[in-house]
Amino acid sequence: MEIGTIYAYIRVSSRDQNEDRQLLAMQALAVPVDYIYIDKQSGKDFSRPQYRKMVRKLKKDDLLYIKSIDRLGRNYTEILEQWRVLTKEKGVDIVVLDMPLLDTRRGKDLMGTFLSDIVLQVLSFVAENERVNIRRRQAEGIDAAKAKGIRFGRPLKPLPDNFRTIYLRWKKGRISGTDAAEACGMALSTFRYRAKLYEKETVR
Repeated sequence: MEIGTIYAYIRVSSRDQNEDRQLLAMQALAVPVDYIYIDKQSGKDFSRPQYRKMVRKLKKDDLLYIKSIDRLGRNYTEILEQWRVLTKEKGVDIVVLDMPLLDTRRGKDLMGTFLSDIVLQVLSFVAENERVNIRRRQAEGIDAAKAKGIRFGRPLKPLPDNFRTIYLRWKKGRISGTDAAEACGMALSTFRYRAKLYEKETVR
């Protein structure tokens, strides 16, 4: 079999400290430094300019190393699509370091390809499911913290001294919300928001 160029792809978030460790792992596999592509990004950004640049250069019989299957995409569908593009359209071999079963150099026969595809689908699903669970746990943690009165974001400014008086006049319909907000030196939306918080605090 013809041996092509060896590549490696690393994707880390801006907070991830594992870049050096992954680089060392790739270099230990004899991947030339010039053929190691790295994308650094926040959790919301998935543009991956270096990945796209690398894919354009990949050709049949090249070999690509990645650390884990979720480096290929942010969800189950995208991971499978990238795997298909790389292995079927580009004719590239892929080795996933965290999962030795995902090594397309082995089992080139029909059964080997079939087993590899099954493992890939299972792992892609597990990777996406874990991300969903992490987001759910984060949301539950935030909801629990809010229920305990913990507030997130910028601290609220102290209420003006006349807020209670103005609030009561507004609540009884003696002045409009616009007039109440102006009297407190607030925007109307801010006054209404602070009024709701004030009502919750005084009801306790």
